Amino acid sequence: MSLSLSERCDCAMQSEIRMMSIECARHGGINLSQGVCDTPVPAVVREGASDAIEAGRNTYTHYAGIASLRAAIATKHRRLYGMEIDAHQEIIVSAGATGAMYSVFQALLNPGDEVIVFEPFYGYHVSTLHGCGARPVFVTLRQPDWSFESADLEGAVTARTKAIIVNTPANPSGKVFSREELGMVAAFARAHDLFVITDEIYEHFLYDGAEHLSPAMLDGMRERTVIVSGFSKTFSVTGWRVGYAICDRKWASSIGYFNDLFYVCAPAPLQAGVARGLKDLGESYYRGLSEEYGAKRDRFCEVLDEIGLKPSVPRGAYYVLADTSRLPGKTSREKAMHILLTAGVASVPGGAFYHDRGGDNFVRFCFAKEDAVLNEACRRLGKLA
Repeated sequence: MSLSLSERCDCAMQSEIRMMSIECARHGGINLSQGVCDTPVPAVVREGASDAIEAGRNTYTHYAGIASLRAAIATKHRRLYGMEIDAHQEIIVSAGATGAMYSVFQALLNPGDEVIVFEPFYGYHVSTLHGCGARPVFVTLRQPDWSFESADLEGAVTARTKAIIVNTPANPSGKVFSREELGMVAAFARAHDLFVITDEIYEHFLYDGAEHLSPAMLDGMRERTVIVSGFSKTFSVTGWRVGYAICDRKWASSIGYFNDLFYVCAPAPLQAGVARGLKDLGESYYRGLSEEYGAKRDRFCEVLDEIGLKPSVPRGAYYVLADTSRLPGKTSREKAMHILLTAGVASVPGGAFYHDRGGDNFVRFCFAKEDAVLNEACRRLGKLA
């Protein structure tokens, strides 16, 4: 037998998002591809981490996270959503939302299980499913409002279906699932005895009066829903890697054991920093995020309209899919490279969010940038008019 890589390496290829970030750096462009928000970290969050370091809180923590952070997460969900969560038995803090999601998949899914995924999808969800030996089955959302019907779900379910993933607000579409839509998902999950695994990392980035609702808040859904979220976006700390999963205690211990196996724990002082932020930053902070990023969204979408790249205006998150049908190129990657080489602005090819050719006429921009950077990007994009 000759030396070779493992078969699982096929599902761990570099993402289009990181690839475009590399191309952007090579060509000296403005990076609106990767979701790296460059807005300031709240002072209280920085101080909380710094104080923890100075106090010597630099060793391993409990695999499920420090007690103060788990308590703060539970308090926040009770205050904002009316959810009663046992901080000691129903919360697992992990190495970012991505780490939490991987631990959830490992604990709940067997090789060969099928998981329903709405597309356009976030690529890491699909790659992580493949890494666990599970098989994604796609339900394509319909434009212009990224809608679906119960029949679409019924057409995707088989005897091997184990779960459905809901990302709300969604990356890359900015879709915020309505109560009616989540009701359809809940009824479907109950009828077929499925887990609902959510990605709610953008819960505080909401526009035009949209409200965040987790499937776990619906009748009969608490036991079968696993919420995955984190602090990378809310506190602009993407490099800190502090996320979490919330679920019924029946699943939490096993998720925690996989978290311990893969990551041991999230960084101790950084857990303390975000715990301080949750404690000291109130609802006005979250409303401020929506107002600040809503203004960025409006400015950026206005420019896309002006240059003929019609935006799908998001109701949540901080990305926008733009229609590139009029640009040269046969694939979304060719179109994204045309934008980078012509205007000096990096985007993500729409093909990164579809399992087939559905994204060929889309690119995704991230508008989570300081105003000066975003304004310069808008000026450069004017070259495409």
